[in-house]
Amino acid sequence: MKTLIPFLLLAIVFSCAETPKNETTHPETEATEVSLQDYHSFENKDDQFTGGIKLIPIETPKGTFNVWTKRIGNNPKMKVLLLHGGPGMTHEIYESFDGYFPQEGIEYIYYDQLGSHYSDQPKDLSLWDLDRFVEEVEQVRVALDLDKDNFYLFGQSWGGILGMQYALKYQDNLKGLIISNMVSSIPEYQKYSDEVLAPQLPKDVLDEIMTYEEKEDYSNPRYLELIVNNYYVKHVIRMPVDEWPNSINRGFNHLNPDVYVTMQGPSEFGIKGDATLKNWDVQDRLKEIKVPTLTIGAQYDTMDPKHMEWMASEVQNGRYLHCPNGSHLSQYDDQEHFFPGLIDFIKDVDAGEMN
Repeated sequence: MKTLIPFLLLAIVFSCAETPKNETTHPETEATEVSLQDYHSFENKDDQFTGGIKLIPIETPKGTFNVWTKRIGNNPKMKVLLLHGGPGMTHEIYESFDGYFPQEGIEYIYYDQLGSHYSDQPKDLSLWDLDRFVEEVEQVRVALDLDKDNFYLFGQSWGGILGMQYALKYQDNLKGLIISNMVSSIPEYQKYSDEVLAPQLPKDVLDEIMTYEEKEDYSNPRYLELIVNNYYVKHVIRMPVDEWPNSINRGFNHLNPDVYVTMQGPSEFGIKGDATLKNWDVQDRLKEIKVPTLTIGAQYDTMDPKHMEWMASEVQNGRYLHCPNGSHLSQYDDQEHFFPGLIDFIKDVDAGEMN
């Protein structure tokens, strides 16, 4: 089974291609803007000693464990908790945010979910359950003093599943929700993978990949080579493998295969076998989400961008951001559209322009 390649890799229509970078201003938010000195200051903060790092105890049916978080910046009205993909990946895939959020005064929190590299990694597979992860996020929120006046939840890929599920139970605690590169139905994801993405591969490549899939020989080095060089560079991160950012490579190396395979399964062409997320589908419940919501899709994503656009029209207060040059990791391969659109959404919600 392939243990180092994750799923991460698993209405108002708004095209980010139409928004020039740094052009939009938000005079209404001047009262909540913070100086650079205040933004970067740790004075009178209980995490000054650790440089923003907090280990948060999480109560589970199997005992108490610690999860790792790290706060970047201070802003009383804009705090973004980042939910990584995988499942079992790490916060490292979001290190590109360091290049864009600080100068906008947006506070953000790195977070390794339970089982991920910087947090505790218990071996009980029963912990890798969607509903338990939802309760974990809620405990993290409480520990970090996040609330409806400042709490933005960003989830990408598996993190998007977790973000949607959290919002369906706890949206009254949210100020804004961002669902990045994730559709609202695993069966729809599987259909898109089978009927749209797989046939785009050269026939000889697809045939060879399928021989390994049929034998469930997912750990075969040749299978991994074919997937990375023919699928990932087109639909996960559109860069030559030798140019992948160090943060992405570290994230892959730190992936927890127990979490990943239990929930996502071993295949790179959808979710198969007895993976616990195989039948997850909340398409019919999106209309319950009333909090301002941004969905982010990308032209070359493993997820259908049309479905992402549709999701923005299903929630009660949605906006869609399209990344025309991006794939599953648009925060790296389409930064010129991803970050301006994301920042505009956060500031528009703060200014009351999404109400």
